[in-house]
Amino acid sequence: MDIHWTQHARFKMNYYRLSESRVKRVINVPQRIEEGIAERTIAMMQSSVGAKNPYEIWVMIQETAAGAARNEKEKVLEKLGLKPKKIKVISAWRYPGRTKPGQPLPPEILAEISEAL
Repeated sequence: MDIHWTQHARFKMNYYRLSESRVKRVINVPQRIEEGIAERTIAMMQSSVGAKNPYEIWVMIQETAAGAARNEKEKVLEKLGLKPKKIKVISAWRYPGRTKPGQPLPPEILAEISEAL
């Protein structure tokens, strides 16, 4: 899986003190997946477990087909008819509290993401 990090995502990860490995964990094992607010995006979430102050970590991504195969694993996947995916991380943030499935994002987060796109 090839991951591209946008400048906005890097800024937000720094702001919310989220590491690349933490964001990758949300992408690999999300607790909830919803349609993203931007066109052709996916939002994934993991919540804190048993924390004194509950929070959720959200990641907005966009999946695209990867370009030409660059290594042996990708060449084998292509021979099997499987195209490796390229993931573009658009944004990542820490949300204080808990959200309900399908609940819209707060206006300030919507505004920040709209600016980045």
